[in-house]
Amino acid sequence: MNGLYLVTPDWDDTQQLLRVTEAAFRGGAALLQYRHKTAAPALRMQQASALLQLCRDYQRPLIINDHLALCLALEADGIHLGGTDTGVTAARAALGQGKIIGASCYGSLELAHAASASGASYLAFGGFYPSRVKKYAVTTAPDIVTHAKASWPLPAVVIGGMTPTNAAPLVDAGANMVAAISSVYLSADPEAAARAFTALFNARACSGAQ
Repeated sequence: MNGLYLVTPDWDDTQQLLRVTEAAFRGGAALLQYRHKTAAPALRMQQASALLQLCRDYQRPLIINDHLALCLALEADGIHLGGTDTGVTAARAALGQGKIIGASCYGSLELAHAASASGASYLAFGGFYPSRVKKYAVTTAPDIVTHAKASWPLPAVVIGGMTPTNAAPLVDAGANMVAAISSVYLSADPEAAARAFTALFNARACSGAQ
């Protein structure tokens, strides 16, 4: 896991969602999480199904936010779990060893330890900066990435108000993926926005950083 971790906004317009997502894939987005907190079940199934096909076309993994039943029904590539969602242990039992399971750890190394021990595939930390989409206290310390990388062999994902500029120090600290919503989906040029995030990881690869 490496690069831009794209997260969908709460858009009901499926065609617009697909257009912008495809543009981001052309810009190098490495992974997609379908997240629509207010969608009715029928719309959620419609959008997730359409995005799964797009992900298959571009050979990108599709992660479903929160909804284990939807993940199972679609045979998506994995699920992302928040602090109040289905536990990692239960999700792993339901999905098996081959699927990706991400866990929101916010600013807590204790949550990261529990998620790692329960079978998570990656650890997500944040928010680091104010977000136009998600409302939370901006309390995550940047050095949590360094601590996490020293403590667990799992990929670290950073989220929360991410731009290519403010994400750069976190990538330099070892973050494997940068999760973004508004910086891509609300951009006038989503492909260019995705390419700017991708460039952070290309630069790290060229420098030989791990």
